Order: sequence, then C-alpha cells, then structure tokens
Amino acid sequence: MPHFLRFSQELETRLERLAERTGFSKAELIERLVRDGVGQLESELMFEETSHRKPSDLSIDQLLRESGLGI
Repeated sequence: MPHFLRFSQELETRLERLAERTGFSKAELIERLVRDGVGQLESELMFEETSHRKPSDLSIDQLLRESGLGI
C-alpha cells in the first residue's frame, strides 16, 4: 500500500547521505525506520498501559502471560 510522506529538507538530506553510505535505497531505510519505530512505540505504549493498572486489576495468570512467564 503506497503512502506519500513529506520530509524536511534536513531529514531528506540525511536519508540521502545514509543511502549513499550504506548502499540501501531511501525506501528501504524508511521502511526499516518505520518498522523499528512502530515496534518501539508499541512497546512504550504497552508499558504505559500496564503501568497504569493496579495489580489487583489482573489475575496472577494474566500477569504471568503478559510477563512472558506464563503459558
């Protein structure tokens, strides 16, 4: 699904330089940035979401599942 993105001149220049230095296309770099950024954002938002809960709001089973220790 194509998307149209506008970047500042500074960011465009930085992407062009990085593309030249690494041999990756700008499209590949942008896709990687978005993928990694979305992963980081998901982690941050999930952490924020769970940090606002009171421990009594969750069962022990749910706590273990969310921590990765449960089944």
